Amino acid sequence: MNKPTLQHWLTAGCLGLMFGASSALAAPPEVVNISKIAGMPWFNRMGEGVTQAGKDFSVNAYQVGPSSTDAPQQVKIIEDLIAKKVAAISIVPNDADVLEPVFKKARDAGIVVLTNESPGQPSANWDVEIIDNEKFAADNVEEVAKSIGGKGGYVLYVGSLTVPQHNLWSDLFIKYQKAHYPDMHEVTNRMPVSESIDDSRRTTLDLMKAHPDLKAVIAFGSQGPIGAGRAVKEKRAKEKVHVFGMMIPSQAASLIKSGDITMGITYDPATAGYALTAVAAKLLKGETIGQDLDIQGLGKADVDSAHRVIRFHKVLRVTKDNIDSLY
Repeated sequence: MNKPTLQHWLTAGCLGLMFGASSALAAPPEVVNISKIAGMPWFNRMGEGVTQAGKDFSVNAYQVGPSSTDAPQQVKIIEDLIAKKVAAISIVPNDADVLEPVFKKARDAGIVVLTNESPGQPSANWDVEIIDNEKFAADNVEEVAKSIGGKGGYVLYVGSLTVPQHNLWSDLFIKYQKAHYPDMHEVTNRMPVSESIDDSRRTTLDLMKAHPDLKAVIAFGSQGPIGAGRAVKEKRAKEKVHVFGMMIPSQAASLIKSGDITMGITYDPATAGYALTAVAAKLLKGETIGQDLDIQGLGKADVDSAHRVIRFHKVLRVTKDNIDSLY
């Protein structure tokens, strides 16, 4: 048997390098979605959409999240992902202002940055919304007004006073209410409790006691309706106080069926995860985002290139009539 020559070693080494390079080139780009908080049913569902889009668009897509809604925890996750040199980051921000410097750092590192529920984020490539904000606010007001006869007090729950989208929806809700239903009013300023069942339950109990004119609770944040619904159930007050909000149908089912939650006015968070990942994959492939953007399951988008917002409108009303078909 002939001994291997220097040429053999060089050839083998070159082939090894070629195969190694080929494998590296073949690795799919890494796309990471960051939820507001890990473990919450809403964001677990969102992660399912991220994973499915990763399969459909041939990217390595997954979701991570902080242990609390403390914005610096999201900053730390992004710092780690920058060091890891991922291709794209999408995120539902807990505080748009706190995150802005690290978004800029990610963009400077060549990472695609997408947001959900944070229109107007300066350093994001795009913000992706599953609903039209003004229409969504109007939908909420109209359903509440229908239930309470267009008169009486209400309270708005948000995740925190720094969550961009929740507070925008609240602002638009109040604007539409004042224009169309002047006999409705806020019993108190919006409450930052809708990411906690315990906080929203306790707050609802306190408000029902302090404000006899309270007729509706509207929660932007998926735990808010659950907590408020439990409070209404405890006080047997479903004929007096009507609860509306964003939710995971399976989590809210018993309270919807009992009438302690009047209606869910929401969207499927999986569609948000799917859309974010799909847009990231398209950008990484060099595709231009334009008015012809159409995403499976969501349809054609309204693309606002001037403000870098991609908007769909897929509102889901959750009621006694359809709850069993939704989970």
